[in-house]
Amino acid sequence: MTKERPILPNLINANTTETETFQNEVLRPIIKMQHDLLIAFFKSYLEKRKIDFIVLSEQKKRAKIKSVLEKDIQFKNTIIGSVLGHFTIDEYEAYNKNSSEFNRRITKIIIQRLQDSILELK
Repeated sequence: MTKERPILPNLINANTTETETFQNEVLRPIIKMQHDLLIAFFKSYLEKRKIDFIVLSEQKKRAKIKSVLEKDIQFKNTIIGSVLGHFTIDEYEAYNKNSSEFNRRITKIIIQRLQDSILELK
């Protein structure tokens, strides 16, 4: 199965910084393309750790998603790696210049994406 990065229009304007441009032209499309895989990763994480996610309230589910991606470094690195694996060499070189900032942004975007997809995590 081949996947193509979606094109996300209207995210870049004259005031957009270089970091934001990379985020919106590279990171967001890859994360959107990897949506189903990210859901599967998180479901597997919950299952392996025997976390009964379904019984949690909506607020606790959101908090659990945030907590997992902020505190479980190994899982967070797996998720980040699934994004990095779709970079071209040029994109990797741009990422590598400010990797800690981009890792923070990747994590933040994925937390929001998972929180917005709680119904898919059943």
